[in-house]
Amino acid sequence: MLWRFVQTFGGSPGLSVGAGVIGDIYRLEERGTAMGIFFGACLLGPALAPLVGGIITQYASWRIMQLFLGAGGLIAFILIAFFCPETSIPGSRGIDKKRAELVTRDEAPGEHWFKIIWINPLQTLYMLRSPNLLAVALAGSTVLLTDYVILTPLASTVGAQYGISNQAALGACYIPIGLGNFIGAPAAGYLSDQIVKRRRIQRNGVWYPEDRLIGTLWASATLVPLSTLGLGLITTYVESMWGLWMAFVCLFANGIGVDLVLSPSTAYVVDIMHSRSAESMAANNGFRSLLISAALAIFMTLLDKIGLVWTNAIVAILAWFGFGLLWLTVRYGEQMRAWVDIGYTTIENA
Repeated sequence: MLWRFVQTFGGSPGLSVGAGVIGDIYRLEERGTAMGIFFGACLLGPALAPLVGGIITQYASWRIMQLFLGAGGLIAFILIAFFCPETSIPGSRGIDKKRAELVTRDEAPGEHWFKIIWINPLQTLYMLRSPNLLAVALAGSTVLLTDYVILTPLASTVGAQYGISNQAALGACYIPIGLGNFIGAPAAGYLSDQIVKRRRIQRNGVWYPEDRLIGTLWASATLVPLSTLGLGLITTYVESMWGLWMAFVCLFANGIGVDLVLSPSTAYVVDIMHSRSAESMAANNGFRSLLISAALAIFMTLLDKIGLVWTNAIVAILAWFGFGLLWLTVRYGEQMRAWVDIGYTTIENA
């Protein structure tokens, strides 16, 4: 458990900082597409990892996968350290600026010694006092929860129902949802950009940030909850191979639906907090991860108590609740931003 914490602690900054970088270098009307491609590439791993891991586990050892992951992390570190010098220009890094602030005027150069600084890692969560950020974070959590509730027990639900025990074959069962994620992310980002462009033209250039979320509504109302509910019903009551193929369709639909919600939602967070994009993404991802980890423990217990159909039905209802939050944000986003102003982006600095 300790090393799983260390692993996620090291991997999570890439998502927040990566989204922040995209917000910095892409224009408003291009940001959704760029964000979609970024998350599509990130989700290529979950699409392929179960299959590759299953094959290696079945025919060799799961420890080999850990060696590959460690080597991959080392290679990424070397590439960033040596081929991205702009990330470590002396004097421009955050730590250099913080040190400069601590040097008092009466200190001569060279007299400053290191000082211990307390950094609160949870400080970014205070940004969630914004109703808009909180609503989007909650909606994203309910949508992504369907992914985890479906995937975590897949071996004991789909695998057990259709007699799949081979690790490589079980890994292949994850491909439909991963493929849906991979396709859905860039498609959702592109669609959100087109909606933003069209709505701005209709308003004679007036920008309404919540336009970005319009494309999330139909996916959060239909694809995500219905695919979750359908998978539970099909896996429980359809025993033939037709049931397995129908389950794959539900997995694929869920993968696309989840990204049709998450990709524009992520771009929206960067849109309204452009000057603090990495910080706002960290708050969004941190809150979502904390909520899902707690909820997942509850739902895995419910799965044993009340069965797959009712568990998936409850998760689908939560996804519809997320749709309601997104609808409210689209409908009343401007009023919600007026409730608590945390330095929202304007069209001049978007």
